[in-house]
Amino acid sequence: MTASAGTVEQLVRARLAIVLGGRRGVAESAAPIALFTLCWITTHDLKVSLGASIVAAVALLLVRVVQRSSVQFVVNALFGIGIAAVFAARSGEARDVFLPGILLNGGYAAAMIFSIVIGWPVVGFMIGSLVGDPTEWHRDKPLVKLCSQLTWVLALPCLIRVAVQYPLYVTDHVALLGTAKLALGWPLQLASFAAMAWLLGRNRTPADPETVL
Repeated sequence: MTASAGTVEQLVRARLAIVLGGRRGVAESAAPIALFTLCWITTHDLKVSLGASIVAAVALLLVRVVQRSSVQFVVNALFGIGIAAVFAARSGEARDVFLPGILLNGGYAAAMIFSIVIGWPVVGFMIGSLVGDPTEWHRDKPLVKLCSQLTWVLALPCLIRVAVQYPLYVTDHVALLGTAKLALGWPLQLASFAAMAWLLGRNRTPADPETVL
């Protein structure tokens, strides 16, 4: 592997910028479900809300295709709203649009915490996979420690979403559930990224030249 930076934080920051897709990638991933929430709060019409979110996802996909840029994040969003539509269509209840997200966040949180407990934090694999060697990073203990901290930062928003949204789902408070979905979406994600930026901005952990990514 070729060194491109002098500290672990600089290396990880560069890799995460690719993994997260930048501001546009994050926005495209969140836009369809956010639009559903807004439409539901204003119309209380399940079909209209689902239709608007699906149209938005398709439009974002077409823009990416025309620009000949990566469609990864838009496809993820389209897949997500598609699964949500299936859940809601089967039950006929608007609250079930949010059930896949609750389950997904719970699953993500459980997987990330488990990875930390066993000493193989998820963020390490995210970084290592980009350079074709998913496990080489584990030889560098300071890097493992940093990846554990970053994994906790990623897991915390998932835990908060489940803790807030699940009680609202059970009690069928769709409007509050939609509001919580918005409030715990971008704001919480930005707070998470800010915490990650703070960790990565310290630039105090020397990178092991033998395990530099």
